[in-house]
Formats: sequence, C-alpha cells, structure tokens
Amino acid sequence: MKIGNIKIGLNNKPRIIAEISGNHNKKLKNALKLVEVAAEAGADMVKLQTYTPDTITLKSSRKEFLIRDKKSLWKNQNLYNLFKKGFTPWEWHPAIFKKAKKLGILCFSSVFDETSVDFLEKLNIPGYKIASFESTHYPLIKKVIQTKKPLIISVGLSSLKEIKELIKFLRNNKCKNFALLKCTSAYPAKPTDSNVNTIADMRKKFKCEVGLSDHTLGIGASIAAVSNRATIIEKHITLNRNAKGVDDKF
Repeated sequence: MKIGNIKIGLNNKPRIIAEISGNHNKKLKNALKLVEVAAEAGADMVKLQTYTPDTITLKSSRKEFLIRDKKSLWKNQNLYNLFKKGFTPWEWHPAIFKKAKKLGILCFSSVFDETSVDFLEKLNIPGYKIASFESTHYPLIKKVIQTKKPLIISVGLSSLKEIKELIKFLRNNKCKNFALLKCTSAYPAKPTDSNVNTIADMRKKFKCEVGLSDHTLGIGASIAAVSNRATIIEKHITLNRNAKGVDDKF
C-alpha cells in the first residue's frame, strides 16, 4: 500500500499516524502546533477529522443522543454539543495542510459524510480514513473509492461477518489500495482489551495491510501490535494531557 510517497508494508518500518482529532481545543494555533510536534517526533503522517456537528449527528436532546456509558470520558454529554466542541473548522484545513507540507509530513483526514469528501478533494488530499462508526457506511466508502485515493478503515465496531462484507465490497468496487486498522473502540482503551493477536489473523484472512488504531494510554499495545505484523500505528496526540479538550486524556 502507498499513501502519497509513503510505502506501507512489511518491507518498510511501521508507519505512525498522529491523530489530532479535537485536541486543538478550538484554536488554530494549537492545530498548527500539533502538526509541528508530530513532525518533530518523527511521525510519518498527521490526520484530521473532517465533519461538522450537523454532518455527523442530529441536534437532539433525546436520551439516544446522550452518552450514557459511565466509564466514558464524555459521560452524560449530548452528542451534538460534544461534536461542536471537538470539530476542526473546515476553513482551517488549508492552513493545516500547508503547514504539514512545509514540514514534510503527510496530512490526510477521516471523513464522515459525502460532503466532506467533496470538500477535501478540492484540497487534493492524498488519502482517506474511514472511522469505525462509518465502516458499514457503504455510500460514503464508495464515494471515497471513486476518488481513486488510498483508504484506511478502522473496524473497531465490526463483527467478522461485517469485515468480510466490507472486504468483498472493496474488491467488487476495484479498490486495491487499502488497509484495515484493528481497533478497540473505548476511550481510553485498556491494554488488556487490545487483543493484538487479531492483527496477524486479519492479515491472513483478508490479505491486506493491517495496523492498530491504539486508544490506550501507553505504547505497550502498539509495540505488541508491531510484533504481530502491524504495519500502521495510529495514536491520538495532545499538547497537554491535562487540558480540557475532548480527547486530551487519551
């Protein structure tokens, strides 16, 4: 697999994706600084999330739109308000991409609906990420495939049957340049729940590049993933773990 000029595979070193997410805390200068520290730390790629509250959820106060998991960092929060707090303004994207290019680090993004694909295509994005929650959103995935750009898909919420269906869909639509990320969709995730042995099995079953989207607080799960033939590691980054952003704590 290849994204931009970055080759991904067992013959190359594991590639590190630094996920900015909402840890800019609504300040462009923080977003640009996060790109800077990712490059300084030696990450291969830096990633954004391209959505708005209105493109990702509904503005509703019904209980279905409240986070009720008592262990969640976001317990009792309304989804619309959470996404409003965490989204990266679309008008920031050109400046962030320009900063990444200047520093020599590849920048791409996760998309959550078709309008974000249209927007990012105008910025000549080198590749796309599909998050776990969108891994069965086939109209979105098909739109990304039609761009002929590389595609990385997290499958943290997928059953084995759903992953098989996804692989079949990708190949039926002539998508060859893709990778899967094993993921535990907990925030933060416990290392004991990471089950990185799955990665070698996924490589064998699906015959594609496989990595880890690591939501744990340490680096042990990522190191173990590499020993299980992971070729991509994605980790959220922050300027300050004690800041009050949506993802700073993990």
